[in-house]
Amino acid sequence: MPLLHISMRSGKPEAYKQAIFNGLYQAMRETFNVPEDDQFMTITEHDAANFRANKTYLDIARSDDVVFVQISAMNSRTPEQKKALFKRIVELLADNPGIRKEDVFINLIEGVRENWSLGNGIAQYA
Repeated sequence: MPLLHISMRSGKPEAYKQAIFNGLYQAMRETFNVPEDDQFMTITEHDAANFRANKTYLDIARSDDVVFVQISAMNSRTPEQKKALFKRIVELLADNPGIRKEDVFINLIEGVRENWSLGNGIAQYA
């Protein structure tokens, strides 16, 4: 039951943002065993004054189109699954909506199952 927060610069069309949602969901389905219809994602857009990314950190040439993808998930995936997820996200977002691989910044935050409440004030997985 991953929760995704996507941050990006303002100004992209609706179809671009929907393609990001679709690509992320497909990558999670293919690599993280995420169930069908398990989609909990937000996109937050920022103007230039409120968005900063180093253009060359670790010798990666980032543009103003960099997209931050933060994924909160339960700590139940193997390192191989995580690597596969990162790779597949980049492939899918390069295909549609056309984001350069250098501009996909992914951060995975893992927590234990009992830290999740999916509604009704109940820890469904505890």
